[in-house]
Amino acid sequence: MIILDDPIKEFEEMYLKKLYEFYAEDPQKPIRNSRIAAEMGVSQASSSEMIQRLAGKGILYHIPYRGSTLTEQGLAAAASIKRRECLMEVFLIRMIDYKGDVKAAACRLEHALTDDLESAIDRLLGYPETTPDGEIIPAISRHIEPVTNSMLLPLHALPEGRSGEVELMILEGTDIRTVSCLGVTVGSVIQSTDVGFSINGKVMVIAPELASQILIRTL
Repeated sequence: MIILDDPIKEFEEMYLKKLYEFYAEDPQKPIRNSRIAAEMGVSQASSSEMIQRLAGKGILYHIPYRGSTLTEQGLAAAASIKRRECLMEVFLIRMIDYKGDVKAAACRLEHALTDDLESAIDRLLGYPETTPDGEIIPAISRHIEPVTNSMLLPLHALPEGRSGEVELMILEGTDIRTVSCLGVTVGSVIQSTDVGFSINGKVMVIAPELASQILIRTL
């Protein structure tokens, strides 16, 4: 959790997220006001005002005529905002097969996440490290919880030696037929082993992309 004396507002989060993206490209390079304005679609005067506002909150170091860099506190806050957007991208694609504008939807949803909800979604997704298009998900402040009984997890995140009961399968068409042929249905008990998954005493390999869409309740 990032705690600032003056809480970050939603419109400020949009700037911070963009600043994080610039930082990820080149951590050593100051970010020019003209670039921020162009990327955000605002005037340089508006962008300059926002930079001063964020600098006043201790989020940015602003060097006149050179550009801005994120402070340590600002980087942590920006990474947290970016991480939530990335997690929502994974959720929309992997869990509900969303067909609309994923980037726009994730941007709207990330503002509504609380710390507890973010942690729950992160766990449900199996603690992903990248988005579906390969973007690295910032791992700052990520807390990986130990697996306990009655925890809902995607099958691919089930630790070796643990068992779980299939509660939901987010599959369709040939994927449903594929897992059904393997004997996997809602209510099936599956154990993770060092060579695959054991179902009714039979060990088999399930592709990660299928396993990520089978949700199990740990036993």
